[in-house]
Amino acid sequence: MTEGIHNKATVAKAAVVTGASTGIGEATVRALRTEGWTVFAVARRADRLEALAAQTGAVAVPADVTEDADVARLLDEVTRAGGIDTLINIAGGARGADKVGDAKTEDWEWMFQVNVLGTMKLTRAFLPMLRACGEGTVLNLTSSAGLAAYETGGGYNAAKFAQHAVTGALRLEEAEHNVRVIEVAPGLVQTEEFALNRLGSEEAAAKVYQGVEKPLTPADVAEVVRYAVAAPHHVNLDQIVIRPVAQASNYKLIRKG
Repeated sequence: MTEGIHNKATVAKAAVVTGASTGIGEATVRALRTEGWTVFAVARRADRLEALAAQTGAVAVPADVTEDADVARLLDEVTRAGGIDTLINIAGGARGADKVGDAKTEDWEWMFQVNVLGTMKLTRAFLPMLRACGEGTVLNLTSSAGLAAYETGGGYNAAKFAQHAVTGALRLEEAEHNVRVIEVAPGLVQTEEFALNRLGSEEAAAKVYQGVEKPLTPADVAEVVRYAVAAPHHVNLDQIVIRPVAQASNYKLIRKG
């Protein structure tokens, strides 16, 4: 009954992937390029994008997803190159691990700018193209932090809950245009920069993963993203929560040693 889901796409596919300079975004670019997709790799750091493009054949487009001028320039470049049928919003992140009573305004503002407004600006820009292609897809990478709150996570919880809500509203609004909307919500993923950027030191970042036998890797999440967007278009994986077995919930994480 599920045979069709496992068939690889027989036509060329094209995607914009944001957050492509590191972590899950970079791994997603690699996963899609391996399957023959045209991929526009988007991030702020041009040097890392150029290296990724040289290795994979992706199209590097340095841009800040929170800046309107950059988004407009990205849309123009993608349009001139033939367009896309898939938008994958991965750019995001966390800053700080303070309780709400100790919150730093600048950390919360950054998290809402990148996770929520960045997702909105890219989606708003590309929706006409995705509708016009007839079988468009938007995939938003949220987080299990957007499904259940936890102490010292208030700012990141709030930003990811908001991104989760935007994703749900978008699915309702775009079904009539045959645009499918997918949410992938990872739990603990050991990446090069996420915990470091959030906590500000190598020592603090290492403690996040200490004793966890097998946290998820960026490649693990990227494979789920690839599977979801490569499935036949009538198959909509509305929400996928992916955690390591050691993380039974946001509140229960098995550490050994």
